[in-house]
Amino acid sequence: MLQMKKAALKALENLRSAGEIPFVWQSMEELETKTNAFVSHFLDERLKVSKELGGGFFLPELLDRLMRTSESENMDDRELPEIEKLELVKALDRQNEMLHLYPRYVAMLLSLLDETVKGGEPEARVLELASGSGGLAIALAEEVKRKNLAVSVTGSDIIPIFIEEGNRLAAEKKLPLRFRQLNAYDLSELSAGSFDLMVLSQSLHHFTPGQLAVMIAQSAKYTKTAFVGIDGYRSILLAGGVPLMASMQGIASFALDGFTSARKFYSEPELAIIAEIATGKKDHTITSSWPLSILTIRFDGVKPDAPRLP
Repeated sequence: MLQMKKAALKALENLRSAGEIPFVWQSMEELETKTNAFVSHFLDERLKVSKELGGGFFLPELLDRLMRTSESENMDDRELPEIEKLELVKALDRQNEMLHLYPRYVAMLLSLLDETVKGGEPEARVLELASGSGGLAIALAEEVKRKNLAVSVTGSDIIPIFIEEGNRLAAEKKLPLRFRQLNAYDLSELSAGSFDLMVLSQSLHHFTPGQLAVMIAQSAKYTKTAFVGIDGYRSILLAGGVPLMASMQGIASFALDGFTSARKFYSEPELAIIAEIATGKKDHTITSSWPLSILTIRFDGVKPDAPRLP
């Protein structure tokens, strides 16, 4: 209900007709600023279009605006001790395991990595950005080890305690996996084409449109095959369902984070806008595999398919 694709399409048509897109940027700072401004302008235009289309479109628009928030989750609070942040990301890992999400993510990612290996590369290299304590990276590395695949996995985050915990678990499980401290906004310490696949899982909503655009634009430089972003599907149902699931762990701050997150999920049209601004192209697909939206951007010239989670 909160995707509002018809109103979004009309709003984009209006903005293109007015010559406001496409536009160019010269630096990451300019990209971040312009993307934030344009997405805000797009939402204003969508409001105008929704009014013109009538009550059946205007009501969801009002609900969307009522639900939206720019508040940060507790786990993003700079003042929160790292040990408490670790407990929150561990709670998220437990929730994902309970919902059997990681096997679905891994199956989809391995299908993309299989293309890389078949394309002649001796080894497929994966980098996960903002990986927290490493739940997905570990699940992927476990499957790589089990199937004896030519895949190396790297997890990354900016918080040192997450890196320590991830490397501890990787060593304990003897996995083809390492974690490194990395600022997702600044990947300049990497070499061009360092990785074949870059992944951002369940974290897209933690970043502003401009920040997300910067991460995608950098991925285009340091990744050969694709960027994959996985996050919650923007809907009223998940606005209630996510905090309800989070509350089952009995951690009040985690349940509150669930409610905040659900209010911040991007709609599919918003993700499409961010991807196009960041790359200057339409080499992306956005698919829904309930309760998730999947953004895939190809950098290898291959027409992007529409991957779905099993």
